[in-house]
Amino acid sequence: MSQLLYAYQVVFTVALIIFAVLVILCLFRAILGPSMADRIVAINMIGTLTIMMIGILAIYLKEGYLIDVCLVYAMLSFLAVIVLTKIHMSLYLRKKQREEERKEKSHV
Repeated sequence: MSQLLYAYQVVFTVALIIFAVLVILCLFRAILGPSMADRIVAINMIGTLTIMMIGILAIYLKEGYLIDVCLVYAMLSFLAVIVLTKIHMSLYLRKKQREEERKEKSHV
């Protein structure tokens, strides 16, 4: 039985390390991303990976309250992505409207 627990600990540790590396890579994409949409997707991915890491820690440490933290973080991450998307869409629509106004002025 102890070998099985050791195997689970190794799997959880490796998964946490892999997710940490993926979070760092997503952070680079969020900072360097060529477009705002890439940045929003990277931020969403960071939130998802963090939720997975908290869930794995909850199982690894056998702490039930971390599941509650995970759920709250999931809601906050979802709202953050929705707000960022809304801001991006409003900026995009303003830019598009300005371009249309410039085209109308140049044709007149």
